[in-house]
Amino acid sequence: MIGFYTLFYKEWLRFWKVNVQTVLAPVMAALLYLLVFAHTLRGRVDVFPGVDYSAFLIPGLAMMSVLQNAFANSSSSLMQSKMTGNIIFVLLPPLSHREFFLAYLLAAAARGLVVGCGVFLAAVWFVDLPLAHPLWALTFALFGSGIMGALGIIAGIQSDKVDQLAAFQNFIILPLTFLSGVFYSIHSLPPFWQKLSHLNPIFFMIDGFRYGFFGHADVSPWISLAIVAVCFFALSLLTLWLIKTGYKLRH
Repeated sequence: MIGFYTLFYKEWLRFWKVNVQTVLAPVMAALLYLLVFAHTLRGRVDVFPGVDYSAFLIPGLAMMSVLQNAFANSSSSLMQSKMTGNIIFVLLPPLSHREFFLAYLLAAAARGLVVGCGVFLAAVWFVDLPLAHPLWALTFALFGSGIMGALGIIAGIQSDKVDQLAAFQNFIILPLTFLSGVFYSIHSLPPFWQKLSHLNPIFFMIDGFRYGFFGHADVSPWISLAIVAVCFFALSLLTLWLIKTGYKLRH
């Protein structure tokens, strides 16, 4: 396990050495979202009964930060390694494809969770936030960061240029994240858009995570957990296969 630990530690240091950019900046961005949207939309958006809109926003913003930063960590790391050519120093050692996958995945999840915790700790200074089911919140945070970490590895492997990776993030990850119920409950939407929201897997991550705080959700947390778990294992298998075959890495 020395190879796995070394690669994981390298990926951890990669984002932690520049924590002002990789941790503090996303936390500040989430707080700005909270201040702006809580001020402009409080009283105009229907959320869960008895839940203040500002409190409703915090879990969504924290989870959005977890997802976006987990994806950014693994995708940008692989992209930069391919562009600079130092990916060879990862491929030459006798690392199995499982060790390669787990090191990048866990480092991505670590960055996402660190940023998410930062958003939560900063936001609770402004709003009282309950935590009805902490295990549910932790479970969805782990699965969500794992899914986006695996998706980031796939995007990093697939992309040959920075603009390809940027397109993946700007035209897929960002829209799905913003349209996942971070800023609203889908029950406030017309029926057509409610059904369309159920096709977005990130919606189930956000909704399940929010259930851990309020004990309320737009969908049963068990359904959300099943969908999220299936997505995680499917993406993990695909990522392991890509690494094992050396697709766009060794060939």
